[in-house]
Amino acid sequence: MKEKTKWYKSWSNWGVIIACIILVPVLILNLYVMFQAKTNEDKVPSVFGYKPFIVLSGSMETKIHKGDLILTKIVNPETLKVDDIIAFRDSENTVTTHRIVDIVVEDGITYFITKGDQNNTQDRNLVEFDDVEGIYIARIPSLGAIMDKLSEPGTIVVVIVGITAIFVIGFLISSKKQQDLERRELLEFRKQFVSQKEEKEVSKKTSEEKNDEDNEKKSDEDE
Repeated sequence: MKEKTKWYKSWSNWGVIIACIILVPVLILNLYVMFQAKTNEDKVPSVFGYKPFIVLSGSMETKIHKGDLILTKIVNPETLKVDDIIAFRDSENTVTTHRIVDIVVEDGITYFITKGDQNNTQDRNLVEFDDVEGIYIARIPSLGAIMDKLSEPGTIVVVIVGITAIFVIGFLISSKKQQDLERRELLEFRKQFVSQKEEKEVSKKTSEEKNDEDNEKKSDEDE
């Protein structure tokens, strides 16, 4: 019975576990990136040498989609080559993720010529080594849109309240179901106890009646 109860308790909060696995890491990552961005506004936040970026346009479709979260890795710009996808700062200090289509050298300085896969023309400005934020390595579909929404203070409050509510509701439901289970087990135990008691009483009564019959029979024989 104890093993059954443990199994029941471990699976009763599966909804809470799934919600936390999805929401909590995303929220923590988002808060960490926001904190780094606030402490050093001239530098794109990185996590162990990796930088996440939210894709805000469809210029790289079908390789990268609007609303995706992409991961880039800090790299030595000298190792970059044509066809690499890089994240870089443009003339407006906005991070763009496009493909390298050519590499040129002017006045002893190396520049990258970039272009979005869906764009008809190459980017207007050349990309210097210092502008490169990292090389594209992977994307997580649609997560960028979620993180963008989570960056809003009101959404952060709602998510924290929601996670807390899920914990509380899950705990209450689990507690009630556990109480119901224990109540049913107690009733079943009482039924078994009463049944065993009744059987003993019947057995005792039968035994007494048999003894009475044996005594009467013996008495008749003595007469």
